[in-house]
Amino acid sequence: MLQPPVIQVSDHLERRIRKPVDALRCVITCFWIFVLAVAAVAASATTTGVETDIVGASKRLPPALLYVVPPIVLFALFILPVGLAVSLLVRRQARRLIEAAATGLVAGAAAEVANILLRRPAAGRLYYAIIMSTPGSSHVNALDPYLVGLVAFITMVGLTGRPGWRNALSLAIGVYAVVQLAVLNITGLSILITLLAGRAIGLAVRYGAGSASQRPPALEIATALSAGDLTVAAIKRVSRSSAGVAGSRHYAVATRDGAQLDVVVFDRDQQAAGTFYRLYRLVRVRRQVARGVPLSVERTVERQALLSYATQDANVPTPRLRTVVRVGSEAAVLAYEHCEGITLAQRAQCTDAELSRVWDTVTQLHACHVAHRGLTADRIMFTPDGQVMLLDPGDGDVAASELQIRLDLAQLILELALHVGPEKSAQLAVEKLDENGLAAVLPLLQPVALVRSTRHALRRHRDVLPVLRKALQAAVPSGEVVPVQLERIRARTLVTLVASVAAVYLLAGELAHTSFRRLLESADWRWGIAALALSALTYAGAALSVSGFVAERLSFTRTLLVQLASSFVTLVTPAAVGGVALNVRYLQRRKIPSPVAVASIAVSQVVALALHILLLAIFGAIAGTGDKSPIRPPTWSYFVVAGLLLLAGAVLAFPAGRRLVRARVAPTFGQVLPRLVEVAQDPRKLIEGVGGALLLSLAYVACLAASVAAFGGSVPIAKIGVVYLTGSALGSIIPTPGGLGAVEAALTAGLTAAGVPGGVAVSAVLLFRLITFWLPVPVGWAALNYLERKHEL
Repeated sequence: MLQPPVIQVSDHLERRIRKPVDALRCVITCFWIFVLAVAAVAASATTTGVETDIVGASKRLPPALLYVVPPIVLFALFILPVGLAVSLLVRRQARRLIEAAATGLVAGAAAEVANILLRRPAAGRLYYAIIMSTPGSSHVNALDPYLVGLVAFITMVGLTGRPGWRNALSLAIGVYAVVQLAVLNITGLSILITLLAGRAIGLAVRYGAGSASQRPPALEIATALSAGDLTVAAIKRVSRSSAGVAGSRHYAVATRDGAQLDVVVFDRDQQAAGTFYRLYRLVRVRRQVARGVPLSVERTVERQALLSYATQDANVPTPRLRTVVRVGSEAAVLAYEHCEGITLAQRAQCTDAELSRVWDTVTQLHACHVAHRGLTADRIMFTPDGQVMLLDPGDGDVAASELQIRLDLAQLILELALHVGPEKSAQLAVEKLDENGLAAVLPLLQPVALVRSTRHALRRHRDVLPVLRKALQAAVPSGEVVPVQLERIRARTLVTLVASVAAVYLLAGELAHTSFRRLLESADWRWGIAALALSALTYAGAALSVSGFVAERLSFTRTLLVQLASSFVTLVTPAAVGGVALNVRYLQRRKIPSPVAVASIAVSQVVALALHILLLAIFGAIAGTGDKSPIRPPTWSYFVVAGLLLLAGAVLAFPAGRRLVRARVAPTFGQVLPRLVEVAQDPRKLIEGVGGALLLSLAYVACLAASVAAFGGSVPIAKIGVVYLTGSALGSIIPTPGGLGAVEAALTAGLTAAGVPGGVAVSAVLLFRLITFWLPVPVGWAALNYLERKHEL
């Protein structure tokens, strides 16, 4: 009997791998925990009714069972894990047992900590919703620590292929749940959350620590390939095959007849890889722009094979797919003919003839209604015989629509622009496309429509896309291009939605502690109107401050709308951060270069800070000399000031701290001083900028004074100035949205120290914050959406 020929093998297998499907399952499990928690709080009546029905049904069980079954079930829940542990030891899987046991202990401890936290007053509503009891009537655990640990242990072990153990443990847990429901030791909602929590912890640890690899080795792969018309002589693991096909592993294979193959292995443990990104793309962009989400190895391999055959059928050069085989139940293998050549990414220069052949090859593919959808420089290869070969069309589309073909061309144009320059790429596109084709592709030159690697490259070369668009726009005779909306939801729209939810949540929190209706009824409406007018005046001051330090002429109305929009953005950003970013973006959209825009806003911020300090000194001097009862700050403020001074001294005491401060401050002054000198040459601009910043601060001071007067308070304006300027400074230091909490506390303490009665101080601060912070929110939201529709931001 002839012995099979010896196969030369060069392989290295990972001992442990992370399975993307574990991360996906963990996220889904956490999502269901969140849904159950929200349902428990928001629909407590419904969940209580369901719980009552379940308990009523379980109480119909024979009473004898309620006495006999619990000890048996508890014994089973103890002995089954022990038996499973013995089974792992017999199979010499001690490490797996130790990891599973450690995970179970950690999960049980985490459940115990969660029980302690849920009993805290802050989480009381959720706790009593889970245990379905009225506050103070019960103090049982919301989660069962042993059950959480058991489920985490089972999840780490993994019962795939062990139906006996799986059925026994599922039955024991199910009977335990029914018995506990019957004797009212636990609720159905608590059981569900307990089981999900254990599974989530087990999946998270299993993904983080990795699992033992079950991948077939290279010899098994070679044997499976040799079962067909191929006879493998040698197989070697490589980092990436020349075919460039995405997969878990890549091998270079030599056959007995001298052929060379590039083998791509799709391992089952990598199914669902990239799912989160593709789901994000499906939500973010239109369906024809995004790729599908193949969650199984079979679908991935079938798609790869289909696109390869479709590309070959279109007579487009691509590595020929020789065979597709399965290797056991854990992997599928695609074998391609090896092709020699050099990719576009490896070429230093390309001739016009070579670039023209690239276009012709892609056009030939599109003529058969096949889109590549991955035309990057490493997937375009020049062969020694002068052909252009397209590698890895596996992300493409068969029976591609007109939009998908145009997206393919947009990707090609931008990829060529990155490697041969935007001018040459635009010239080539003008030569290859007619007027209608050019007008159809031009609106699709958007980063959101491109491959991820191309988007990242464009971020490093920000000048490529504008130059390319300008060159192609000049080639369109009509000069008009109809914009194409490729996004389902824009990133800014998503941020706006999150900010809206945050605004509603924060406002609800304010309303829960204060009755604004009673507050407004007790206030003098005449002073309230004055405070409202002064609050509106602050936005005019902010608009003048921005436009004053910009040499270019800005529309006052548009600049005013941007300041209103900033009042909304501050809901989700620390004080001043969101406003600065929005103003810089506005100036950039007004065709002002980014360095100039940043420098202009920096100048306005530095001037505002200098005026803030100057006004604080002036008001402090007036308040200290013109009043017999000076301001007495609260005791805690001295500790805050002392702590800040101590921190500043500690930083400046060391060379590293001084270098850090110098590195942070020097660039700002490097931008500010040249811009300030430039603006100072125009006295009108300087007066506009400084006057706007001064108007902004004084209007806020007057607004706070009007709010105090609305409740009958009488305080010198100098003291009001000291209180406001100090409070707003604290609000800027503490990184909370809009300075929430910090500003209110500082202003209330300052007014009380200035002699305002406590009740009047609290009411005045609430009215001030309502007028200056909450009322502008809906106006700012409308202004932000208007400016986005007009493409001003």
